[in-house]
Amino acid sequence: MVTSANELGKFLRAHRAAVGPEAVGLPTGHGVRRTPGLRREEVSLLAGMSVDYYTRLERGKELRPSPSVVDALAAALRLTSDEHDHLRGLVVRSGRSAADGRRPLTRTVRPGVRQLLAALRPNPAYVVGPTNDLLAANPSGLRLLAGMEAWPAGQRNIVRYVFLHPQARNLYVDWAKMAPGVVAHLRAVAGADPDLPELVNLVAELRVKSPEFAELWDRYEVGAHTDGNKRFQHPTVGTLTLGYEAMSLNGANGQRLIAYYATPGSADYDAVILLDMAEPALDSTSRRNTLMPG
Repeated sequence: MVTSANELGKFLRAHRAAVGPEAVGLPTGHGVRRTPGLRREEVSLLAGMSVDYYTRLERGKELRPSPSVVDALAAALRLTSDEHDHLRGLVVRSGRSAADGRRPLTRTVRPGVRQLLAALRPNPAYVVGPTNDLLAANPSGLRLLAGMEAWPAGQRNIVRYVFLHPQARNLYVDWAKMAPGVVAHLRAVAGADPDLPELVNLVAELRVKSPEFAELWDRYEVGAHTDGNKRFQHPTVGTLTLGYEAMSLNGANGQRLIAYYATPGSADYDAVILLDMAEPALDSTSRRNTLMPG
């Protein structure tokens, strides 16, 4: 079973491999380096600690580095602010079981949140769980994810859709740029609870079925995208660019409301209206057909 101690070591190894010596002002030396990125002794030198201590951190034998050590490692490994926060969280959780404080995940969406989804029409909106299971959606929200409604409710997951659905790469104009961010968010979830059954099962499935997911997962990049813009090439309404906001729902065990928007009167807004005009199809009932991920 994966533990937070294992995750701490995986995180350090992945980011050590991603930083070249030239990026931190160290000589590259002559010949071929057997280690991708930095060597352990180089990280320990940059972070001001012994090689033995750093090795114990990577191997999960040292579980309580001080805040100053964490900050030094973040600087040595050139971590982003999100990655730095993630490292702090891994240290806090190392040495204890995430299951100790885990509440069972629920697929139930509060009635008030469902009313909000309806009130946001025609803007596409949906609710996802911690591992991006699609739990509820208004009509345009479901139809924005072209082909998603053909999957049974239990299979509807945004990460699974991005990497396994045959329409996803055409739908997302910037798929190659977006996909790493999708995995980085899932990595953040893993840092909070690496043994979460839904997460373990999803990652195992995608590592087998999608080489691109497996490669991105092994990079151990961490990040959260709470707002921005996405470009779509939708098979029904054509090209559209939408802004989005992702909002955590307090007291909902990790659920988030994701809403898209366009300026009224714009061509993008007209496309949103067309999506909303289709017959309502929420997550309470689902059609089962051959588009399930195999």
